[in-house]
Amino acid sequence: MKIDDLVKGISVGVLLAVASARAAGLPGDAEAATHGDEAASLQLVKETEQTAPDFVFRQYNLAVLSHYSYLIGSGGEALIVDPARDISRYLKDAQELGLKITKVYLTHSHADFVAGHMELAKVTGAEIIMNEATQAGFPHKSVKDGESFVFGKVRGMIVTTPGHTPDGTCLYVYTPAAESHPRFVLTGDTLFIGSVGRPDLMGEGMSAAALAEMGFHSWKDKLSKLPDDTRFFPAHGAGSLCGAHLSDKPVSTIGEQRRENVYLQHKDLLSYVMAVIEGLPDAPQYFKHNAKLNHDGPPLVDWDHPTPPALSVTDVRARAQKNDWLIDVRDAKAFAMAHPQGAISIGIRGRFETWTGIMIPWGEPFILVGSDDEVREAAFRLKRIGYDAPAGFLQGGVEAWTHAKAPIGSLKLLKAQDLYGQMQAGTAPIIVDVRLPSEWMALRIGNVLNIPINKMFTDSKRLSKEMPVLTVCNSAYRSSMGASVLLKQGFKAVFNMEGGSEAWITAGFPTLGATEGGHGTAATPVRAVRLPDRIAAADLKRLLMDLPGTFEIVDVRPPALFADFSLPGARNADIADVMANPAYLNGASPLVLVDRDGSLAMAVGGILSQKTARPIKVLFGGMEAYWNESAMPVTGGGAAPAGAPAITPAAPVSAPVAPSPSKPGPAKKKSAGC
Repeated sequence: MKIDDLVKGISVGVLLAVASARAAGLPGDAEAATHGDEAASLQLVKETEQTAPDFVFRQYNLAVLSHYSYLIGSGGEALIVDPARDISRYLKDAQELGLKITKVYLTHSHADFVAGHMELAKVTGAEIIMNEATQAGFPHKSVKDGESFVFGKVRGMIVTTPGHTPDGTCLYVYTPAAESHPRFVLTGDTLFIGSVGRPDLMGEGMSAAALAEMGFHSWKDKLSKLPDDTRFFPAHGAGSLCGAHLSDKPVSTIGEQRRENVYLQHKDLLSYVMAVIEGLPDAPQYFKHNAKLNHDGPPLVDWDHPTPPALSVTDVRARAQKNDWLIDVRDAKAFAMAHPQGAISIGIRGRFETWTGIMIPWGEPFILVGSDDEVREAAFRLKRIGYDAPAGFLQGGVEAWTHAKAPIGSLKLLKAQDLYGQMQAGTAPIIVDVRLPSEWMALRIGNVLNIPINKMFTDSKRLSKEMPVLTVCNSAYRSSMGASVLLKQGFKAVFNMEGGSEAWITAGFPTLGATEGGHGTAATPVRAVRLPDRIAAADLKRLLMDLPGTFEIVDVRPPALFADFSLPGARNADIADVMANPAYLNGASPLVLVDRDGSLAMAVGGILSQKTARPIKVLFGGMEAYWNESAMPVTGGGAAPAGAPAITPAAPVSAPVAPSPSKPGPAKKKSAGC
């Protein structure tokens, strides 16, 4: 096979693998990314933390809600923007930084979570600042378009940007070093990375089209006037239901969105409006209640006593007979083994808040089932969406329920290989994919029925309770929820696919994807192929500047070419050794492979990707592309542009060693080994 054909085939495979991974819940999937412990608490996004004399900027991520919030400090004061309701992290960080929280700013009345503005005002005495159009129902300072407030060396200017909501705003942040243009912008829910705020959350108060029109002018008349290099930070990332197709990147620039944001490519009003209001997922029923709480002023919370009342098995059975909801917060495997009959499975390790707000009607009583620690965490986290008062929790958990011989439900987990065998034999149960239609169309395990989890209570009537039914999603989290709904409704034989479509793809079983363009009714069989990710020269350059030491670069060019010039921190290795040495398969940090033009590195990366779960990346276009983009095309010698990582000499090594950042040196214009 010619090397060009190999590279072409690999390139197609890379695109297929990326699409399959995203659709199937492999790394990068917004739902699966929330299943770790850290996703349930406020995390500092260190990559975007910036410090300068008398200036602090911190971005926080609450992954289970895809919620970004911010701390800005100067002059001994701190401003918190769009805070979560549990404020302990802001208080801790401000104290460590020697700052007093004096101001709280809400970009608008959020609908997907209860904000912490009232909590911060109570604890710190901070002033709450809101757009006057909000007409908030709590003590605050109303501000108008173009109005500013100052603390230390920071000036914050309010820019009204309706579209997501009528009271939407952005905060332009200025410092002495950036007075002609804002140093950065906090865009709230007006502009997301890859998307814009959905305009359909106002119910009967205002049409989605009318708000979309406002959003069009907020971009065209205001945000688009900013310089292309203006960085902005949104209030939400991938997985948020406040918009569609959000990126998981925490920061972008106006120029990048001008080029890449699909909604902003619509230059005329009507096409923009149609694009924004088309195909939005259903808004969770709790959104309107959270928006009202944030507008009126949420009640204060007793965070020191989060555990609800303990209820005996007898009490829980009696309340369940009166239609109190039972929420089992354990994981899918524990739920499948045994659970109180009629309980809904909503695992604590995941988007527990959002799914509870979707599945459990606002204001209806509910009881938590799980271990003491799980119940305590669940009750704490539910306050983030205003589910403040569980009726109680099952004392002693499922063990007590079983010991009392109370009605037990169970659910059989079916492994991917067993289901595949049944499908081949024609004995498989009815398969229901509970993901969103867009996820289901992108990639699925066969010709299966799609009933999104938020419609399971109503659309399950399409099924027969006498027939066996199996639910599937990306990871078995949502499908466990869907299966529990079917059990509650009296279905006789219900199964859940263990590991979800992640396990299916890992096993190498065939899948179906949408036809070209994603809108056809036919399906095309595809197989997931494990291949490396391609990284562009510009992206690698940014990593070298911003995150040195967090990845390993291995250059497989001949030693003479490597000695001529190389990337900072790169190590030289023989291509055969890289393919054969198991040392390259180990490590959690990404391995970046570099060669002359990207062809051999892609082949090597493809081989390694079959053997390891370690992230493997290949410099797209190789050193030729990096040189062309990073150095001026001059003859006889030259230097890289200002700010670009320099290409520096290094000595060859034969095995991987943790990289150490090299000091930039002058770049020499050679043949580039290309």
